[in-house]
Parts: sequence; C-alpha cells; structure tokens
Amino acid sequence: MKFGESSFDLLYLIFAITSGIIILRRAGNRTEKQMGLAALILGCGDAFHLVPRVLNYFVSADFIAALGIGKLVTSVTMTVFYVLLYTIWLGYFRVQEKRSVNMTVYALAALRILLCLFPQNGWLENSGSLLWGILRNIPFTALGAVVCVLYFQQKTEDRTFRYVWLYILLSFLFYIPVVVGTEAVPMLGMLMLPKTICYVLLIVIFLRATRHAQSK
Repeated sequence: MKFGESSFDLLYLIFAITSGIIILRRAGNRTEKQMGLAALILGCGDAFHLVPRVLNYFVSADFIAALGIGKLVTSVTMTVFYVLLYTIWLGYFRVQEKRSVNMTVYALAALRILLCLFPQNGWLENSGSLLWGILRNIPFTALGAVVCVLYFQQKTEDRTFRYVWLYILLSFLFYIPVVVGTEAVPMLGMLMLPKTICYVLLIVIFLRATRHAQSK
C-alpha cells in the first residue's frame, strides 16, 4: 500500500511540475503562460503535503506539523489554481469579462483562503475539526461549481477543452466524500487517487493546447 501510494504521489508531482515548466517554455501568449503557471502551482503546492506524506511512510520522525502545514499550503494553491482556470477560460475562449462573474470568483477565492487561515483548522496539529473542514470547503466547492459551469457552456466550441468541465466535476465528486466522511470511514481517503487523476487530465489538456498552438 505505502509503496503504491508513494510511487503514485511522486510520479504525479514530477509530471505536474515538469509539465508546468514545459508549458511555460512553449507559451506564446498570456493564456498559455497561465496554463503553465496553473500546472506548476498545482504540482508545487501539492508537494508541500505529499512529500511529507511519503516521508512519513519511510522515516521515523514527527511529521504532524509538516503534514498539517502542507494541507494548508495545498488548500491555498488549489484555490489559486481554480482562479487561474477561470482566467484561462476568459483568454482561451476570448470571453468578455463580466463584473458579476469576476466578483463572484474572486470573492469565493478570498473567502476560502481567509477561512483556511483560521487557527480552528488545527493545521499545526494536523487535527482540524469536521466543522471547519466543511466550512472552508463551502466557498471552494462553490468556486469549482462556477468554473465548471463556465467551461460546460463552452464545451462544444473547442475539442481540446471540451472535457474540462467533466474533470472538474469528477474531481469534486471524489473530493467531497473525503472531506465529510474520511474520519468515519478512512478508506474514503482512497478517492483522492482518482481526484488526482482528474488533475493530471487537466494538465494533459494544457499540454495539448500549447503543443497545438506551437505547431501553428
């Protein structure tokens, strides 16, 4: 179990970070740079949590604080990732910005990050309460829903990006049971694996989009 999960986590981190660098090197415009930045933030942010998790399996040391802080960093960077997904949507589909949508996206992101900073989350002890786990994920889920709907509306306009909405939706369907039920049923934590695969597929889309742009 520990070898399989650790190998998966490390391969994911290497893929995400390497892909981010590749996309940034390929990038020919602002939107493509945002794709590379999104992949890089995703990989680097998750590394703060996954690296201590892997080390915890093989090293006899106290990783409680490192795991908790890693979750905090991941929570913040994942929020930034969804804001970048929104700005990528604006640029890739050349959509005219709407003030109401902008305000909604940035307000939800700010609220999510603010809630993550409260000491009641218990990051240093890696033992936050279920209540705060739910509270901080309400604006995050709403943010994901907004971005998912935006991509769904454009799904027929581009073959490369047509499944982005689906991967976002699936990632939350895998993630929400972990938030609300993993303390009662630890095996629900395994749903983080297919959730991660959804993010890998999103990065693959960024790679394809920048490859096609480079070949034009």
